[in-house]
Amino acid sequence: MANPSTNFTMKLSKIVGDRTAKALLEELGLETLEDLLRHYPRRYVVRGELTDIEALNEEEEVTILARIESVNVKRIPGRKGAILEVIVSDGRAKLILTFFNQAWRAKELRAGREGLFAGKVGLFKGKRQLAHPDYLLIPDGEDKAEAISDFAGKFLPVYPATRKLPSWKVAQCVRLGLDAIGEIAEPIPNQFLEALKFPNLEAAIRQVHLPASIEAAERARERLTFDEALSMQIFLIQRRNEIKKQRTKARKPQPGILEKFDLRLPFELTAGQRRVSKEIEADLFSAAPMFRLLQGDVGSGKTMVALRAMLSIIDSGGQTALLAPTEVLAQQHFKNFQKLLGDLAMRGMLGTSDIATRISLLTGSTSADERNEILNATRNGEMGILIGTHALLSEGVDFQDLALLVIDEQHRFGVEQRDVLRNRAEFPPHVLVMTATPIPRTVAMTVFGDLDVSTLDELPLGRTPIETHVIAATEKPAFLERAWKRVIEEVGRGQQVYIVAPRISATDNSDFSSFGLTPSELAQAKRLSGEVGDTPEVGKHSVEELYPNLRDGELKGLKVSALHGRMSTAEKESVMNRFNAGEIQVLVSTTVIEVGVDVPNASMMIIMDADRFGVSQLHQLRGRVGRGAVPGLCLLVTSVASGTPAMMRLEAVASTTDGFELSRLDLEQRREGDVLGSAQSGATSHLRLLRVIRDEEVIIRARQVAQQILQNDPELTSNPALQAEVDKLRQEERASYLEKK
Repeated sequence: MANPSTNFTMKLSKIVGDRTAKALLEELGLETLEDLLRHYPRRYVVRGELTDIEALNEEEEVTILARIESVNVKRIPGRKGAILEVIVSDGRAKLILTFFNQAWRAKELRAGREGLFAGKVGLFKGKRQLAHPDYLLIPDGEDKAEAISDFAGKFLPVYPATRKLPSWKVAQCVRLGLDAIGEIAEPIPNQFLEALKFPNLEAAIRQVHLPASIEAAERARERLTFDEALSMQIFLIQRRNEIKKQRTKARKPQPGILEKFDLRLPFELTAGQRRVSKEIEADLFSAAPMFRLLQGDVGSGKTMVALRAMLSIIDSGGQTALLAPTEVLAQQHFKNFQKLLGDLAMRGMLGTSDIATRISLLTGSTSADERNEILNATRNGEMGILIGTHALLSEGVDFQDLALLVIDEQHRFGVEQRDVLRNRAEFPPHVLVMTATPIPRTVAMTVFGDLDVSTLDELPLGRTPIETHVIAATEKPAFLERAWKRVIEEVGRGQQVYIVAPRISATDNSDFSSFGLTPSELAQAKRLSGEVGDTPEVGKHSVEELYPNLRDGELKGLKVSALHGRMSTAEKESVMNRFNAGEIQVLVSTTVIEVGVDVPNASMMIIMDADRFGVSQLHQLRGRVGRGAVPGLCLLVTSVASGTPAMMRLEAVASTTDGFELSRLDLEQRREGDVLGSAQSGATSHLRLLRVIRDEEVIIRARQVAQQILQNDPELTSNPALQAEVDKLRQEERASYLEKK
């Protein structure tokens, strides 16, 4: 299969030398020529237009174009050496460059010269400065020819960079890379290239790095962004077509457990639940395996729809499995199903109906004896519903006739992981994946484009609204005092309360990686909150501190308990059982209760340091209250200042309970990979330019073009360049899965 370029896979050491190639790999992760040329500029500096120094932010790595105003060598009293102080200006503001013991640089850093200066912005006595910046002076006078060579064109690209590899050094490497390109095969067929009025691939790559005009740079960027959208849509459509070619065991609907279950329901299904159930049932009894995404807002009744689909399969003689990402969520599903099914889940017990089935829970904590019993019952077909965590993916878990696989919290599982169980069945099972994070249309089209999508967009009858308020604890401490009194009032009315903290203890961030924010999300949260670096965190709350303080202080006399990820499975299960039974009135917890936990008697939640959580995560958390007859109340406690991005984010969460609207906001503020999680990590690493919210029209157009291309050439046999791009997505996704094993 031909490569898009004969030289794209060339190692950078052959182009820039071993030393620079090593730095490019270590600092920016760039290894091949293609990696380098796909490292696109963030913006452009126009020659003759100096950088706006006033817009520079402290701690930011910058490359600026400026003119030297003055140079001064300051001796250090009582010590050898000196400080070279250079002041540069953009005509409106000034910036200080400082060099220690390098007075010799004054010979070249002369007043009036112009250059590129790169470094991290610092503050010294309230003034911006760059200490020991890298720089590249623009030759003047008789060196014009060299200037044209080094700075081809009027527009200077500014690249994502590091201190060791400033933007101008990256630009030098890119220019060497452009000289080494060789022939590039065009992945977009000519008729589409002409219709879209795009430059060809080689021109786009050259123009994005060395544009003749800002318009040319933008057009090149549009073309390269479209390429990413197109290859992803081709990838998803091909995978969808592969699935649709498969055939599974034909099943017929039979009266049985589902009919009895429906008759016992103490409430009516919503119109949305009935509509989606019909869509799923039509798939379950067709010859093609279902591959469907069930999405809905918090509390929209997805689990009920999934359970009815599982019962329908059991009635037809098949088995079902539910895969959950955590033990807490798996246990919650197990108990919920047991409660809903009652004796219909007690097959083999005295007095149970003949049409009953069996339901079991399999996790990493399941004892060896119990595990063997469960595996035997699963293997011989007695097990109708097997619920579990990643333990379901381990060797030895074999079904007699697995017909339906339900995957909860789809974004936490890779595609390869969800295929493990599918590949163990004699016939391809139907797959229903659920997500409690509402997904905007373009996200669904980009990330789950290989699935049919069903959406539940209304709350079940009887569900009560959730009221949300932000408490600025620093500015209005009396409001927080009132919140603790409100907790006592709720408990006094017989209700229960969650208090959520972002960490287990004051000295670690372990729960951010286990249940809450990833390291990148934590860094983003710090940035949005106004924190920088590794500064000591003051006033940040943890379960281990809050629990004893509240138990012995503001909430003294109430039954308060703690729950977090470091507790053993038995401890966590005991706490949740007692909270479910009403024996615990206030639960101080990490985000381990984020999804799936259903305690109808819980009416109030206080989220401490709410600025530490993502938008969707806050929405998921507050969805744990208001699940009964009493309206829910959620208080977002924060110490960030009014008017900051973090406060505006919290106010947005408080202003609406529309999960789809909040999901868009979340994606606009954070990178897609952070929001969508591991399911498409291979795919999202491919997205250097494409943003699923911003580029909505690009994605829709790419989907249309992808469908037309594949209609005429399903295997892309006549377009190896495009197939090579799609193959990269497959390889990245597979590598991502293997890293997690």
